[in-house]
Amino acid sequence: QVRLTESGGGLVQAGGSLSLSCAAPLRAFSRTVIAWFRQTPGKEREFVSAIDWTGRTRHRDSVKGRFTITRDNANNTVTLQMNSLTPEDTDVYYCAGGGNFAVPNIRTYTRWGQGTQVTVSS
Repeated sequence: QVRLTESGGGLVQAGGSLSLSCAAPLRAFSRTVIAWFRQTPGKEREFVSAIDWTGRTRHRDSVKGRFTITRDNANNTVTLQMNSLTPEDTDVYYCAGGGNFAVPNIRTYTRWGQGTQVTVSS
């Protein structure tokens, strides 16, 4: 199966920003929902943000107003712009594709990246 590739993670001070990118070389990218999930060791992987092929977006409540998700259908990429970061945002972030936009659940996604580490210091 073709996997997605994340990039852009790193270390940032609280209040700062990071931009994550997802390369999604999918034949049906222009009709595929792309989402971001995050996971802390020992905890469940949780939904962060998603975008469908029309540009419609949704976010978990804790990141609304701080995170923005966009897509470039011409280049098969999705970007997650993260602002006003807090230590609670520290996680491994995963890009996922093929899910149901209306169901922000890990089980609806069939394609995944390897993850990129985001660390927010106090």
